[in-house]
Amino acid sequence: MIVNTSEAIEIFLLSMIPGIESRYVVPLIAINQFGWEWWHAFPIALLGNVILVPFILLFFKKVEIYFRRFPRWKKAMDWGFPKVRKRADSKVQRYETLALVIFVAIPLPFTGAGLGSLIAYLFDLPPWRSFWMIFIGVVISTSMTTFLYFSGQHLFL
Repeated sequence: MIVNTSEAIEIFLLSMIPGIESRYVVPLIAINQFGWEWWHAFPIALLGNVILVPFILLFFKKVEIYFRRFPRWKKAMDWGFPKVRKRADSKVQRYETLALVIFVAIPLPFTGAGLGSLIAYLFDLPPWRSFWMIFIGVVISTSMTTFLYFSGQHLFL
């Protein structure tokens, strides 16, 4: 199959959107809508899904410092960050990066690579280990939804 460049770019860009990500783009857009084979779409979608993760892990501190200059953002962060840390602190500290893999691997809204990156940042997890755990979680999640798509497709034939 010759890859359609505009479709490949669309797969890549859609995979960057939190909540949609590669886990839904591969089965619903690439396979179902574009008619691609899963192995053609999988690497493009994975790359689109994780390309921003290192930037979030390495540079979010600068973003936080910038936004803390504004009273409303500072107030929101001072209120929200401790709540998130307190709520998940015992689980994250106990299981650390394994918890990150599991969190990202669950194919539900608000459990993807972007939020996984923010969680890794909030809990000061090592950036490169976090990146690989998030990557593994994305692979698991995308594999699960693609497998479920193919399983369900055969039920309706």
